Amino acid sequence: MHDINDPRLAGVRISAVELSGDLSMARLYFNTLDPDDDPEPIETAFSRASGFFRSRLGRAVRLRRVPELSFVQDIGPRRGFELTHLIDEVVEDEQSVDDDERASD
Repeated sequence: MHDINDPRLAGVRISAVELSGDLSMARLYFNTLDPDDDPEPIETAFSRASGFFRSRLGRAVRLRRVPELSFVQDIGPRRGFELTHLIDEVVEDEQSVDDDERASD
């Protein structure tokens, strides 16, 4: 991705790739540094650059047919952030309850 100059792809990383059994389709999962980033402009940029990516892929791997590429936001980091936030809330609530119980003793 170093050859792509589209600012919409700055800070975007490919986190996983799923390849169909017949190698005709590849689904690439991407994430950003900020899990709240709107994925639509990024998906548009990837879609516009998919021909470039396919040509580079075709040169890098010798396949009879280069797979069609689709790009999907990886929601794993967002879910991880949400779970961490929920755990932090539970820990804070438990500490509050413990503090209240100690104060009443």
